[in-house]
Amino acid sequence: MSKLHLRLRSAKLVEAATVIAAIGTLTVLSAGVSPAAASEVTRSAEVHASASDVWSAIGGFCAIKDWHPAIGTCTEDGKTPPTRTLVTKDGKVTFVETQVARDEAAKTYSYNFVSSPFPVSEYVGTITVTPKDETTSTITWHGVYTANAGKEKDANDAFASVYEAGLAALQTRFAN
Repeated sequence: MSKLHLRLRSAKLVEAATVIAAIGTLTVLSAGVSPAAASEVTRSAEVHASASDVWSAIGGFCAIKDWHPAIGTCTEDGKTPPTRTLVTKDGKVTFVETQVARDEAAKTYSYNFVSSPFPVSEYVGTITVTPKDETTSTITWHGVYTANAGKEKDANDAFASVYEAGLAALQTRFAN
């Protein structure tokens, strides 16, 4: 073989070895590491009011201060999409949330956390009002998130508690 041919062959072997080493490194780095699984919590409540009446009461992004028993204040930043800052009635906890989707016709909106005391990341919550008939509606609050390692139960319990308290207050508000 000529020197040129040997050099080309040697360069190809080095290139192949580099690719194999890189693949091996990626395999070692990813071994035993799996992405955290997303968790979800959903709670629903039936209320005695039309979907339009319910949406009028809860559909505003800051309307949560008017119906959720734990929320003392809500302020919006006035931007598009809006970001709201919620402070609990005792003033001890603050949530900052950005609206990420809204559909007036479907009576639904979604939001994510900018900051929150909950042990989660990648949270997206959705509130939806669905008509059952002309005088009854179902309100559904759904959240999808990744709980911090070892905090899955804490996160699930926190969301369930917040959702249930809000929905119970709405059932009382719309009771016959």
